Amino acid sequence: MPATAFNKKPLSANQSPLAARIFALLFCLIALYFSRAATSVAATAPSGLGSLTGGFIDLIDLLSTILLLFLLLLGYWVMGRWLNSQRRPLVCLGLQVRAGWQREWGIGAALGWGIVVVAVLPMALAGSLHFSFVLTPATVWLLVVNTAVLFLSALVEELIYRGYAFQRLMEAVGPTSATLLMALYFGLQHWHNPGHSFVSTFIIFLSGILLAVAYIRTRALWLVWGLHFAWNFSEGVLFGLPVSGFTRFSTVLQTDTTGPVWLTGGDFGPEAAYFTVLVLIAAIIVLVLVTRDYNWKYNAPVILPAGIPMDVAPPAEHTKMEQAAAAATPLVQILPVSSPVVSPDEGK
Repeated sequence: MPATAFNKKPLSANQSPLAARIFALLFCLIALYFSRAATSVAATAPSGLGSLTGGFIDLIDLLSTILLLFLLLLGYWVMGRWLNSQRRPLVCLGLQVRAGWQREWGIGAALGWGIVVVAVLPMALAGSLHFSFVLTPATVWLLVVNTAVLFLSALVEELIYRGYAFQRLMEAVGPTSATLLMALYFGLQHWHNPGHSFVSTFIIFLSGILLAVAYIRTRALWLVWGLHFAWNFSEGVLFGLPVSGFTRFSTVLQTDTTGPVWLTGGDFGPEAAYFTVLVLIAAIIVLVLVTRDYNWKYNAPVILPAGIPMDVAPPAEHTKMEQAAAAATPLVQILPVSSPVVSPDEGK
């Protein structure tokens, strides 16, 4: 069931279509501004969370991510409740616990893992990957912490870029334009990451399209969350490569790359390699194919029965016609005349 089905009333119930679009765009901008403010608060919070880590400085990133997730959920709940009159804001946000949600998450995780495997394959074939293993209690601990950070941060990013703001943007400009605009915003937000380039920005833009399509096809964040997490986890933990320019997630397995930037992506990682462009285009096609049933289930138009609804009074003219017909002279039904049956002995 689409998330909008849980609203008390449509956004445009008491507004003209143009006013509804303007308000939806305004709510989108408010949500994006709020997400930036919440991110800033969570980023500066570690200075006050040091005493809570018990000396484990590595937990600060995890605590910051948890704090940001809490702020986003609370803020979007308030926005959905007060700005859109949603009875169940978190459900409308795309976090409805529906039948098969675990499978959706798993399909997304499988797709995210497959994207990274295919993107890294040319580097492996060219001998550009050089692995080193550092298996110590400290690296194992970091592996656990980093996995938790990646798991939650993937949900955080999806809430920001495919959650409340994206949904309002779709109401304002339609799903196609909203997908392109939010994907562009998503790509620009990674512009200041270490090792960024125009190629990396374009690839992040394509990944934004992929993730937006995943949300639109399923009308939930489960598949999108699984895809985003598996992508980052595969890059940083399984292959020990930079995740959008950040290398702190490589712990037990650390990988150095050699070769041209167009092949390896350089310091930014596979998300700046030219071959990844083709991988993402193929991934969008695969995504559309594997979500056909979900798209039909959650996006097919509701078919209403034709004719006069039985729970409302019929039109006045229709009632007058029925009354006039009842008052008229009853119709006389003329039955067909059958030929008499002649026995074989008659007529002799």
